[in-house]
Order: sequence, then C-alpha cells, then structure tokens
Amino acid sequence: MQTSLFDIQVNGFAGVDFQQPGLSPSEVRHAVDALAKHQTLRFFATLITDSPDGLCQKLENLERIRTVDQVVSTAICGYHLEGPWLSPDAGYRGAHDSLHMSTPDLRAFERMQASAGGNIRLVTIAPELAGSSDFIRTLVNMGVHVSLGHTNASDSEITAAIEAGASFCTHLGNGAPAELHRHDNIIQRLLARDELTAFFIPDGIHLPPQVLKNLFRAKPASKALFTTDCMAAAGSPPGRYTLGKLTLEVGDDRIVRQPGKTNFAGSALCPDEGVKNVQRWLGLEEVESRRLFSTAIGDAFNIILPHIPLLS
Repeated sequence: MQTSLFDIQVNGFAGVDFQQPGLSPSEVRHAVDALAKHQTLRFFATLITDSPDGLCQKLENLERIRTVDQVVSTAICGYHLEGPWLSPDAGYRGAHDSLHMSTPDLRAFERMQASAGGNIRLVTIAPELAGSSDFIRTLVNMGVHVSLGHTNASDSEITAAIEAGASFCTHLGNGAPAELHRHDNIIQRLLARDELTAFFIPDGIHLPPQVLKNLFRAKPASKALFTTDCMAAAGSPPGRYTLGKLTLEVGDDRIVRQPGKTNFAGSALCPDEGVKNVQRWLGLEEVESRRLFSTAIGDAFNIILPHIPLLS
C-alpha cells in the first residue's frame, strides 16, 4: 500500500470548473472520481478572485453537494481561497480579475467562511495590501493557513506577514511579470525566506525543469512542496475550457492560455504526473517525490491521508 496524493490547489478537473456557481452534484462527483483515478483522494477545492457574493454562492453550493455525497465530502477536505486579496497590478495578478480585488476585509472573509461551513483552510494574499498584517494574524488565530502569492511585496512587508503568521508561498516562481529586475524581484525575495514553505508547479511549463531544480535546491529541506494548480483541462483532452468567466484554450502542448495572451491560467497537470516529473527532473527517489506530493503536505495541514493499493 502507498499513501494517496494530496493537492492544495485544484481549480477544477476532468472538464469540471469549480468556479461555476451552479455545479451539480454529478459534476462535482465526476471531478472527484477522476482525481481518484490519478491517485488523489484528498484535495482543496480552490476558488479564485470573485466578488464576496459570488464566492459565497459558490461555497454554499459546494457545501450543499458535500452534505449529500459522502465521497465528495471526504475528498474535498477544505477550500483554498486564492483572491480577492491579491495584487491588482498587471503581471502580478495573472489571470485574476482586478475588478473584484480589494484590501483585506475580515467581515467579507467571515461571510465566506460561514458559507464554507468553516472549511476554508488556506488563503492566498498579497501582503503589501493595507491591513494585511492584522488580517493575517486574525486568520491564523482562527486556524486558517495563509500563503503569500500574486504579490510584489517588499522585504519589510514580507517580514510583517511572516511575523503575523503567514507560512506558505503560492506557486512560487509564477504570478509575476515576464520581465523583472534581475536581482530585486518578488521571486528572489520570497525564495530567500526560509520561514516560508514554497509550493511549486512541476509541469515543465510554469517552471522549466532546470528552473524548478534551481528553486527546489534553494529551499531548506522540508520547505519545498508541490501542487498542480490544475483547472478543468487536467485529466481531459485538448480543447476549450472555462475558469470562472474566462474561456481558455489548451492545445497538444498542454499549456493553458487565454486566447491572444501569453500568460498561463492554471495548469492541465494531473497530480500523479507531477510526482513523476518531480522524480525525473529533481533526481529524487520515487518514495521521496511522492512524499512531497502527499504526506508532507498532509502534515503541514494536519490532514491524515488514506492508503491506496500499490501500483505496479
């Protein structure tokens, strides 16, 4: 037997977009069953930037589905809120809609957490936004983990976020403009902070293999973990898919793009493919690459992962 995989950033899977407010129980179950075929029995359903009302509506719907399907309830063991408290600046915001971005709003979060049945486990935030430190401290005291991402925070702003309790970096190496100062840039600022555990996307696209290798080596042992940041195209053939209000194209190269734009909008990577990539590109033993995509993440969030049959 081996431990199942655990992904903290799943925007959708197998043609199902978790950003849609009217998802049916059968659609969500389809995504859950498809992830299970890729050895992933636990994950955080991830919701990206939207209005507070829109996010509450989506969370309420997902919670209704969890109450009627025990398999879905067990698999979706929490939510990752990636926005709306991110940098609205071009490049740093990625594919997120700046129209709905704002400074941290505790009342809005409390509404969302109530809609989520208390199951928001991780929030990504840009710590340069006004009021971030107090907001982070309050969330951490509520038992919610905070990650830094889609940000251009200064060193002092990163320090303040860490002192307030932030502990992770969201898809480090991405969520930044294509052109940056060669030394003084957000990737280097976050990479240098040994207090933060970084999540990397090992699809060979968001981070070319040699870049992934360099970033992984730069982190202390136990401070580098992996995620797919996958969207509806993962586990599905090339074609057109949605991510909220966006229509995205995925070709044979498996790159997720907004038509006419060069930035990425999530990945088409499956978790078990990520494990193989980590093993191959970083020269790790299979057991170690799998640990960094399973129990090491589970330990960080106090989640016990189930076992699955050992695959030949």
